[in-house]
Amino acid sequence: MPFLDHLEELRWRILYSLLAVVVGTLVGWVIVEHVDVIGLLIEPIKPLIPGGKLRVTSPTDPFFITLKFAFVMGLVLASPVVGYQAWAFLTPALYERERRLIIPALSAGALLFLAGASAAYLWVLPRALGVLLSFQHNVFDPLITADKYFAFAAQLIIAFGVITELPLVVVILAILGLVTPQFLARNRRYAIAISAVAAALLAPPDAVSMLLMMVPLWLLFEVSIWCAWVVEKRRVRRQRAGGGAASAAAVGLLLLRSPRLFGRHSGRRAPTRRAWARTPCRVGRSTRRPPGASVFPPALRAASPPPMP
Repeated sequence: MPFLDHLEELRWRILYSLLAVVVGTLVGWVIVEHVDVIGLLIEPIKPLIPGGKLRVTSPTDPFFITLKFAFVMGLVLASPVVGYQAWAFLTPALYERERRLIIPALSAGALLFLAGASAAYLWVLPRALGVLLSFQHNVFDPLITADKYFAFAAQLIIAFGVITELPLVVVILAILGLVTPQFLARNRRYAIAISAVAAALLAPPDAVSMLLMMVPLWLLFEVSIWCAWVVEKRRVRRQRAGGGAASAAAVGLLLLRSPRLFGRHSGRRAPTRRAWARTPCRVGRSTRRPPGASVFPPALRAASPPPMP
């Protein structure tokens, strides 16, 4: 396709994706209004605040909070359509091996993200809130606003969903041959330092959330080393099987072309007199011929016709 046709197709793909997001947001608004989604998300902090309710500091806060939740629901509902549009645009540029690799990778990535987000909501978020609100609880009366709490919870949940993608990323890099388990194990100390930096950037700005994210990230790195080892072991097994088959084929080909087993002219044509004439002669002490000697071997001289009178 010409370049302008690619741009035209990309424009329509983006428009279809935006339309799906808009429709999903409208459906998400209805879901948020009729299903207690906000009440479900404040369950981790409800036992820790007076009255079990969050505060708002502006009359527009309930509307904008509902709109944000509807938009998030719209993204979730429209994700299959957006994924299909992206896939339909990129598929013609991919090889068959890349297509077979991308589809399982996307499915595994979605499952890993959901697993990480669920673990953060059910286990990490309640414990992080309990530890943070336990400091000087006899002195301070917590006044938690809705926007501050949802920003904290969303950052923590999304960050845990992202870091659980680490084993999948390492497996893809190992399949492509870019990393090995030996390389990962040798650079473990650098990985721990990078985990600390990533936890500081992704987690909310407090030491408790950072530690709660750094430890699972380090454990996921160890799991990634094991996954890379499994990928390398399977690659070595396939290479050995392929090498054995190639060796057997080479031996069979040599046997079929051997003149001692299947005759003198088995697959090769005997050299002609013209070919021998084109072959350069080595000049050396062992190959120097006396003057007047023929340049052809004895077998070819015997087969040549007698000279014309």
